[in-house]
Amino acid sequence: MHLRTLFFSTIIFLSCNTRVSENDKIVNLKLKKSANILKKRILPPNGYKWVSEEENSFGNFLQNLELKPDGAEIMDFNGVPISNQSAHVAILNYDVGNRDLQQCADAVIRLRAEYLFERGRYSEIAFHFTSGDLFSWEQYSNGYRAIVTGNNVSFAKIKNEDNSYPNFRKYLDAVYNYAGTISLNKETTSIFNDEDIKAGDILVTPGSPGHALIIVGKATNANNESVFLLAEGYTPAQSIHIITNPGDDKNPWYNLSTRSNETRTARYTFRPTNIRRFK
Repeated sequence: MHLRTLFFSTIIFLSCNTRVSENDKIVNLKLKKSANILKKRILPPNGYKWVSEEENSFGNFLQNLELKPDGAEIMDFNGVPISNQSAHVAILNYDVGNRDLQQCADAVIRLRAEYLFERGRYSEIAFHFTSGDLFSWEQYSNGYRAIVTGNNVSFAKIKNEDNSYPNFRKYLDAVYNYAGTISLNKETTSIFNDEDIKAGDILVTPGSPGHALIIVGKATNANNESVFLLAEGYTPAQSIHIITNPGDDKNPWYNLSTRSNETRTARYTFRPTNIRRFK
């Protein structure tokens, strides 16, 4: 069982037009298989175009994510392929870690934190534990660690300062240990209008268990209709992957609406549809 579930069990009862070479033909899923960037690998449905996200925005970061080579398998934290390899079309080029930590909400946290770290927005990297306690990268890099006694959390300086990327990666593991879908739901705000849904927004069902995933791409057509690409982590901790669409195995793009009573995805059904955005 995940440590965060044990720890908080007494608190809460209860996841552009592209020229294609002969060796790079677009298959039924409309993939440019040699491309290693998300928006270049996964092409929109006929009549749709990728939305050009604002430079330096979270959405721009997501649509330019680096992918592992086409055909890569989802690996768990032990480096072993998971049994279900049919629910993804691409895998993001991020490590999983060697502990069962980077699960669903953690994958969302990973992408948000990586974006902020890459942009040098270090003071904004902070996430709540399920207990409600806020733990920031600045605290961790300055040597502070979470001290957990029963259901109480305090922070003490017990390490030397270290603002390196490897230490940042350790910070994320510390967050994964005590954050989850409940805390992720609380530190995001609701999206009420379909026209406002964009890359960087998340779908989340808070709970123990719950689930969360993130919108990593948006495409629109001449009628201003939109479709979306979704990425997720899962349990056990495993590669962050772009999921298939159970409603159309030839098209990984999803129709999303804030008014839907449910949104069925490759491995989870959100009831109700709860689309949210980082504050």
